[in-house]
Order: sequence, then structure tokens, then C-alpha cells
Amino acid sequence: MKEEIRDKEDILVSVSCITYNHGKYLREALEGFLMQDCDFKYEILIHDDASTDDTPDIIREYEKKYPNIIKPILQRENQYSRGIRNISGVFNFPRASGKYIAMCEGDDFWTDPEKLKLQAEYMERHRECAMTLHSACILHSDGAYHASSMIRPYEEDRPVSAEEVISKKSNYPTASLMIRTEYAKELPEYYFKCPVGDIPLQIYMASRGTVYYFDRPMSVYRQGAEGSWSSDIDSGESKKKWEEHYNSMEELYRDFDRETGGKFRTSVKEALGRERFLIDLKEGRLKALKEKKNRKFRDELLPVERRLLLLKLYCPFMWGFLRKARLFFMNRS
Repeated sequence: MKEEIRDKEDILVSVSCITYNHGKYLREALEGFLMQDCDFKYEILIHDDASTDDTPDIIREYEKKYPNIIKPILQRENQYSRGIRNISGVFNFPRASGKYIAMCEGDDFWTDPEKLKLQAEYMERHRECAMTLHSACILHSDGAYHASSMIRPYEEDRPVSAEEVISKKSNYPTASLMIRTEYAKELPEYYFKCPVGDIPLQIYMASRGTVYYFDRPMSVYRQGAEGSWSSDIDSGESKKKWEEHYNSMEELYRDFDRETGGKFRTSVKEALGRERFLIDLKEGRLKALKEKKNRKFRDELLPVERRLLLLKLYCPFMWGFLRKARLFFMNRS
């Protein structure tokens, strides 16, 4: 672990970490920050949103050991419940001293000691670059890694066009993002309005400069217990939330389209089409899923997911039989 030699002067990277009840995971995140092997100074900005577990105590412990590196904000009142959705942009980005901001939430962690060096050095060599990212491993709720479980948007190191960022087929790992601080301090209104912070940040950065992807898994995304894509959503409240999510994303992309003068309109329309398709998939709207315009999005699904969907669409009796059989054996086990 690095000695305590960093100060505010000449900091190259600010690490932005937001936490809420991450006591079980936070030490792993902090150790991932502190193990970075680089020849430049960096700071760790932590915002805790009034956690009720031992998260604040862990932050104080590390702050005491590394007072010039660990720079916390410990809220007494939960800011998310007050309607502040994009905590990073409100509390961490404005106080960043570094030229670049690297992101990682308190329940994810970094695994590669060269992560900051690799991304920062690339951005130093390419002044037009607004954002870099990389692949990540997925840690499942059972504590297991699976060979096929990765967030890997692309299959090689390469530049990523703005159009690809706007209408991407795969999510980008939050803990992989490094952005240029000067842009993070002048975020547009649509970033603060949107309840999902990553997407408006990514498309804004893509509109400000180039983007580069490293096909190297340097972080871990910790996946909670979630239902599969094929789980039925029966409650009206769940459906209401999905519709609210779509409406928020539609407003985001419309605002972005307006801000960029329609420059990326084709990609915006495709991104909204994919959002609509995925929500129809979760809600089981079979008629909508069959529509010709959704063929492209059906083809983007993983092979097993695509086969199951086609079975559900065109052989519903077989789908129903297999689903009942699966539930029967699950209940017996």
C-alpha cells in the first residue's frame, strides 16, 4: 500500500466513491483504490448518504490512516430521499482536484493495480479523449464467479464512437469509467433530472470528446439477487415503475437530442427503441415483442435468452409446460 505522501497539489486523478450501507463491501473497495501502482498523486472522495450500518465507521477508520488521500462527506440526512438522484454530480464532482475522475461505488471494487495508470496515461496522450472504460467481472450473490459472467461491451481494445455510446447493446461498468473533470464540472441539466446517473454522464462525455475502451477486466461488479429476464412481473406497482423508468429515459434522450442539435438523432431513436423493447420484455408484452421493428433487439439477446423468447412467442404451450415443470422441480428440491 502506498505511503501517505499525496496532497492536493498536482493531483492527477480524483476517485469518486458513493456509499450507502456498504459496510460488508467497503473495505474491499477502499483497498482496491489504495493498491493502485502509479507515479502520480490521486485522492479518494467518498460520499456516504447517511448509512445506518458501520459504513461511516469504516470511512473514519481509513480517513484517520490516510488523511491526505481519503476525503469524506458523511451525511446525517439521506440525500437520495430528499430527491437528489445523482449524488456523484452534486457532491463529489464539484470538489474533485484531479484532472480526471475515476468512478467506483462502495459495493464494487478494483482488481488491477495498473487500472488508474493505464486509463490516465491514455487520456494524457489523447487530449481529445473525454472518457475511458474497460470490461469487468461479475460477482454473483452466491459469491461465485462464472467464466461467462462478464460485462464486456466490446471484444478488443478500441475507440468507441459517440453513436455506439448513445445506443449501446451492453451496459458499461460504473467502476470502469474515467472521465475528464473539466466536463464533469459543467454537466447539463438533463444529467441532474435523470434518475439514472451513468447513462446521461456517458452520452454527455461522448458528445464532448472521444471514448476509448480497454478489453481488460480491471474491476468487479457485485450483482445482487435478481430475477431472470423471463420472470413475470405481476404487480401493478412494478409495471408502473418500469413505465416511469421509460418515461425518464425518453425525456433524457429527447433533451440530449435537443442539446446536440439532432446530431445523433438516429442513435437516440435506436436507444429509445431498445429501452422500450427491454421493458416490454420484462412486462411480457408478447404482441409488441413480435413486431418487426424489434427483430434487431431480439437478435442482441444472449443465445439462450433468444431461444427462450422465441419459444414463448411462437410455442406458448411448450413454454408454459417447461415453466411449470421447472417450478415443480424447484419446489421439490
